[in-house]
Amino acid sequence: MSRIFQAASVLAIGATALLAALVSVPVLAGDVAPAPVAEPAADITADAADAAMTPPSIPFPPASSETQLVIRHDSLAALVAATPHREPEDNDLRCLATGVYFESRGEPLDGQLAVANVILNRASSGRFASSACAVLTQPGQFSFVRRGVIPSPSTSAAWRAAVAVARIAREEQWHSPAPGALFFHARHVSPGWARPVVARLGNHIFYR
Repeated sequence: MSRIFQAASVLAIGATALLAALVSVPVLAGDVAPAPVAEPAADITADAADAAMTPPSIPFPPASSETQLVIRHDSLAALVAATPHREPEDNDLRCLATGVYFESRGEPLDGQLAVANVILNRASSGRFASSACAVLTQPGQFSFVRRGVIPSPSTSAAWRAAVAVARIAREEQWHSPAPGALFFHARHVSPGWARPVVARLGNHIFYR
């Protein structure tokens, strides 16, 4: 029996030593269990999570009137063709179209538009009269006006085009081919003006 107790004592001492050795072994970083991942809050729905992951939509800035115009019409001729050619709805538009007709019918469309812009620029400059009709009837300004009387144009394709050009100019639907111009004359005339030239269009030269 003493041998049995002696063997049991040896086994008990060995088990105690082994347990002490295991407790004393240093723990490595790789042996650490990863921290539990927090679950999302229960009140966040799948739709809300998807919305949170979706970047906000950024609206495109509204196109300018000129940009929209370029998108719809790739040329001034196309715009003139698409513009109503009916008779002017007010007297000032009629005067503007009459100025275009008598001063530039037969000229390229950009030259006609430039003439319309000269009349409008004068009316808004503060240096001339304040309406298209009054600009035309100022003494010595437009040769087709005699004694302050604006003649009536004949109804023709040239008149209908002049009405369309006048509408386009007044509504600023196309950029001015002679920006800021206040004066013009035919190429065969040499007035000797010391003014900056803005554009040369068709048979006319435009000045500020």
